[in-house]
Amino acid sequence: MCRFVIYKGTSPVQLSHLLTRPCHSIINQAFDSRLRLDHRRPINGDGFGVGWYDTVYDEELGSQPCIFTSVTPAWNNANLIRLAEKIKSPLVFGHVRATTAGSLSLDNCHPFVFGKVMFMHNGGIADFHIIKRTLQSGLPDEIFNTVQGNTDSEWAFALFLSKLANPHAKSFTPKVLQKAMLDTISALNNYAEEAGITEPSLMNFCVTDGESVVATRYISSRQDEAASLWFSSGTTFSEYMTGGHYKMTKADKRENIIMIASEPLTFEKADWMEIRTNNMVVITPKMNVLQIPIIDKFYVSPSDPAALNRGTDFAAAKGLLSPRNSLAPVQGREPASQIII
Repeated sequence: MCRFVIYKGTSPVQLSHLLTRPCHSIINQAFDSRLRLDHRRPINGDGFGVGWYDTVYDEELGSQPCIFTSVTPAWNNANLIRLAEKIKSPLVFGHVRATTAGSLSLDNCHPFVFGKVMFMHNGGIADFHIIKRTLQSGLPDEIFNTVQGNTDSEWAFALFLSKLANPHAKSFTPKVLQKAMLDTISALNNYAEEAGITEPSLMNFCVTDGESVVATRYISSRQDEAASLWFSSGTTFSEYMTGGHYKMTKADKRENIIMIASEPLTFEKADWMEIRTNNMVVITPKMNVLQIPIIDKFYVSPSDPAALNRGTDFAAAKGLLSPRNSLAPVQGREPASQIII
């Protein structure tokens, strides 16, 4: 299926250091995923998108993010390579797509944007065609009419926007984005239950307003693992050896750079930690990082032996799960309400 990457830093990053230069960048993952288990669709060649915010606010340009999308394979787009060398941003979303729902079109390429809010999804909402009308019927007209494509992901974004008290707000607190995300997941689960849908939905969502970031690793199942999601942080992310070999460096306790990705951008095991299934990661404007459990009927406490016995077949069959032993996971412990990573 898809892959995405999120970058948030105290200083802007040149997009090429995320998208094109690393030997295992998200663009290279699109055709050469070392951790991919999906043999049905071995490449993410159904388009891509990158979204970023300006480093310095310009009143004439506004505060909304800029989006560049294409239906061509990411690794074969000369414009992306040129732009990535000339653009810097402190907050970047990148996404490569393998079509599972919706047609191959620009309207279906992530990220999706509404005002200041930017959204991506990796996964799939089970039997979405069954619950689509129910979801649509609860949307305000304005939000309903903003949807341009036909993917479950964009309709999930519309649902998320409907959970915000004011989607046109100039800024949102992390708590507001967190609650809207939880409400979105809860609503999708309720729709599925009412429709009698039993197949799990994979809901790795991420959203930002340019200041805070909320990302989820979630599946509507107590027995299965969610699609993979990884976290890395440090003071610098740089090339340490020619050939696109990058690593995250921690010079001190500061978190100057925070990255979240479907698949690690480096092969340095110490760089990455696995985010737990059915957890949410929140990055605050001050670069604090919290891992918060999504406690509902599908949540399994880390202290429960069942948490270690979630099956990998479902997500792996869809190419959405990296091998568990490939990199070091976040050490398990019982969360009260949140963990500072």
